[in-house]
Parts: sequence; structure tokens; C-alpha cells
Amino acid sequence: MPKQIFVADDDRSIRELVRGYFEKEGYDVDVFDNGTTLIETIIAGRIPDMLILDVMMPGMDGLSVCRSVRAKSDVPIIIISAKDEEVDRILGLELGGDDYLSKPFSPRELVVRAKKIFARIDKGNKGNEDQLMYLADLVLDPEKRTVKKDNEKIDFTLKEFELLLVLVKNKGRVFTRDQLIRDIWGYEFIGETRAVDDLVKRIRKKIKEASSSAVIETVWGYGYKADDEVDTDEIDQ
Repeated sequence: MPKQIFVADDDRSIRELVRGYFEKEGYDVDVFDNGTTLIETIIAGRIPDMLILDVMMPGMDGLSVCRSVRAKSDVPIIIISAKDEEVDRILGLELGGDDYLSKPFSPRELVVRAKKIFARIDKGNKGNEDQLMYLADLVLDPEKRTVKKDNEKIDFTLKEFELLLVLVKNKGRVFTRDQLIRDIWGYEFIGETRAVDDLVKRIRKKIKEASSSAVIETVWGYGYKADDEVDTDEIDQ
């Protein structure tokens, strides 16, 4: 069954251009000229496989839609915007966006990025890794893409889960921010390495809210690592 993509942009020419490129690749695409109608559609029970959101829309803008969706779903989100300031890219990622493209953008590149996200999700769903993984009191299931503590699920977005999984699979190994960008985004991410810092910050917050003893460690001047025991001489949490 074809994957369903919702595209929201108040520019009709962009909506139809994006729709055309994705439909040529076999995807089902619904387009919206505002965020409010898109949210109403989701509330009514139609949950897509991916959202592509323009930031600047009348009424409910793309970032507000992203925030609202993230409160209830981990559906992949790509944000597109005419605003190319670093603060806007980081804000979009902080709110739970999985990727960010600045206008004008190549629709071919947008399709490639969407395919990479779907490929990573599908790879995780094929059960290639059927062994549970552990970090302190956290249990990660790579096949189901879930994180649990005391059998209670902790909701992580796609990128949050992938970053945590990379660290847990390589416990004790220190990763630079650039290495994590390559591992998580799967290509050279056009943005600042601060995107990794923000992902780690969100993961830490969720771990803390779950009262977990797991720790993602900062190795000063280098990057991050996860381990079952914290080396207080080397790092700062």
C-alpha cells in the first residue's frame, strides 16, 4: 500500500510541484493550504506516513502544527521555509522536525530526503535487529522502535530514537557531533552541529521525566557517549 504524505503550504504552485514529484514516485499525496485544516484532518482520524510543512502559513503556521502533532505522534516531519536563519532551523528541529529545507529548494532533493527517512523506518521494521538493547533501566527494541522503562513506553521521535540507538549500540564509544550527524541524517546535514545538542537535550529531558537512571554523557571538547557507568572524571552530564 502506497505511503501517504500530507503537504501543507499556502503557495499553490509549490503544493502542486511537490505533489507531482511525490506522486511520480508512487506516493499518495494530500495537499493543504493551511495548517488548521491539516490538523483537523488528523484529528478526524487520518494519520499520514509523513508531513511536509511550510513554516509561513496563515492561521496555524508550520511550527505550530509540528508542535501539536509531536504532542501525540512520532510521524516523520520535514519542515520547509523561506526563512534560512540558523535559529529557525534549530527551532524547527527542537519542536520535533526530522529535517529542514530552505526555500528555494529542489523538489528532487525533498523526495530523496523523504525516501531516506522512510528507508530508515522500514529497515527498523523488518526485524533485522530482534535483540533488545539496554542502557541502565531503559529497554530499547530496535524492531519496534520503542524505549521502555519499567515496561512503560517513553515516546521518542524518529531522530531522537535513532540517536539514542546509535549511542546504546556503541556503549562506551565517544561520538563527535559530525559523526552523529552522518549516522542520524544519513547525509551531510546542511546546518549546525547544534542540531545534535538539541536532540540530546530532548532525549535527556524525556529520560529525566521518566525517572530513569540512564545518562547520555557529554565528553567535553569532543562529543557524546552512553555507558552503564558514568565516568565522572571525564564527562559532565
